[in-house]
Amino acid sequence: MPLYEHVMIARQDLSNAQAEALIEHFGAVLADNGGKLVDHEYWGVKTMAYKINKNRKGHYAFLRSDAPAEAVQEMERLMRLHDDVMRVLTVKVEAHEDGPSVQMQKRDEREPRRRAS
Repeated sequence: MPLYEHVMIARQDLSNAQAEALIEHFGAVLADNGGKLVDHEYWGVKTMAYKINKNRKGHYAFLRSDAPAEAVQEMERLMRLHDDVMRVLTVKVEAHEDGPSVQMQKRDEREPRRRAS
């Protein structure tokens, strides 16, 4: 099955538990449609670059999934209809990286940036 990575932004006035429940809910949607949620990370409340629906901050979540395209389409459709979800980004990847995402790594653990030549 194809591998996908999703980033979801939920409204800032949700509690951390409600944001985690959203992740579990959409993982169940994938499972009901023949896919599975491989891994997920809750990144916390972060300030956005611009306002979305009059919100300056949002709960960010990162999900890794192994699911058929139909399951991902259904999950995205339900995310767009859900009142608490403001934005969703889905990217198809060749392979999932091991360990935490770059967002969760400490600055000194990351690989150094390449210098422009």
